[in-house]
Amino acid sequence: MNNAQSSAPSRNIHTLLAQYSESHRNPTNELIHFVCVPLIVFSLLGILYALHPVVALAAVAGSMWYYLQLSKPFAVGMLAMAILMLAILAAMPPLTVLPLSIAVFVVAWIGQFIGHKIEGKKPSFLDDLRFLLVGPLFVLGFLYRRLNLAY
Repeated sequence: MNNAQSSAPSRNIHTLLAQYSESHRNPTNELIHFVCVPLIVFSLLGILYALHPVVALAAVAGSMWYYLQLSKPFAVGMLAMAILMLAILAAMPPLTVLPLSIAVFVVAWIGQFIGHKIEGKKPSFLDDLRFLLVGPLFVLGFLYRRLNLAY
């Protein structure tokens, strides 16, 4: 892999999604990802929110910067998702946010690894940690295609 391929801004969103999809072709694994990836995002935001809401907002801001580098339409979708998730977290009783988030995080990751066992391929993020941020775009891309939205 040359330097142009390894830097985030030079990697086209379509290339990243194609690489990610290489280990997400089994319909059962895809279904598991469509459920578990948003749950992981929600639970991670919940863990950060439990530390302090500003920490969660900083994580959203950082991820939005990355998403804007890849695709403005995806950044808008991810921002809408993040706002909805943060609103749900803000409405929850404060003492429930952390334990629920940890439980959901663990269960959703178990689901992810079961999906990859079914797929017979390792998770993409084991080769490139940026795929932890691409996974939600893979799920959002499915929704965008269903709604005929460009990304």
